[in-house]
Amino acid sequence: MIEFKKLELEDKARIQQYTMKSSRRNCDLTFANLYSWRFLYNTEIAEYGDCLLFRFDTDNMPAYMLPVGNGDLKEVIEGIMEDASMHGFPFRMFGVCADAVSQIEEVFPNRFSFEAERDYADYLYLHTDLATLKGKKYQPKRNHINKFKNLYPDYEFKPLTREMIPDCIRLEMEWCKANNCKENEALQDERRSINAALEKFQELDIIGGVLMIKGQIAGFTYGAPLNHETFDTCVEKADTAYEGAYAVLNNEFAKMIPEQFVYINREEDLGLEGLRKAKLSYNPHIILDKFKMQLK
Repeated sequence: MIEFKKLELEDKARIQQYTMKSSRRNCDLTFANLYSWRFLYNTEIAEYGDCLLFRFDTDNMPAYMLPVGNGDLKEVIEGIMEDASMHGFPFRMFGVCADAVSQIEEVFPNRFSFEAERDYADYLYLHTDLATLKGKKYQPKRNHINKFKNLYPDYEFKPLTREMIPDCIRLEMEWCKANNCKENEALQDERRSINAALEKFQELDIIGGVLMIKGQIAGFTYGAPLNHETFDTCVEKADTAYEGAYAVLNNEFAKMIPEQFVYINREEDLGLEGLRKAKLSYNPHIILDKFKMQLK
């Protein structure tokens, strides 16, 4: 029997002993995300068969994420299926990347169906691409940044500190008013996640940056390590009255992220047309498809 428990802040080391060594790069595994979104998903964890397991709520029903670890995949998935059966709900697994699909098919031939969820695919970029913006394909981004620098030559980009958090929250409140968050449940949830993350940003290993113009906050961004070679940019918010602010945030933050991280995961587009266009415009190195898996 698998013993699941509610995810808590003190589980960080326990979780990261699996995730930081893993080659999986999907943003669902960033501890800062797991912690700051637990209110929505009632996330639970367990260790079983040399793997870390996640159980969470979605569509008003429990589901699982693909296990992380070095255990026997067949044995671990069979254990998860038994857990679902014991609790009387259908077995569903999310966040199954393409390489895992082939591994699962090998040990469970023709037993599961796999449905790609394009809206939840992650955008992965080479760190050096976002930091340098070299080459013809990034000329439009360099143009935006140069225009911003001409308009606001006295801008500053500073590392996020605890003293800056109230200003970041105020900017997010203004952003919410401009984007009608009261009518959008997903944006309300995001707001709650941002507040949870910023409240514990040091404990969550969050690195962030704040864009300042004449002493006023014009944008902020933050993220955290996903694994040993991938950094996850979790949030980016800017006052669009400052033309080019998002391009500057992205570039300055990429320069700030430690060099050890080869990849930057800028998460999903959630099927939002404008967000998809913006993420594609940065020429992703990988669009990481994730599949929903269930019994046929």
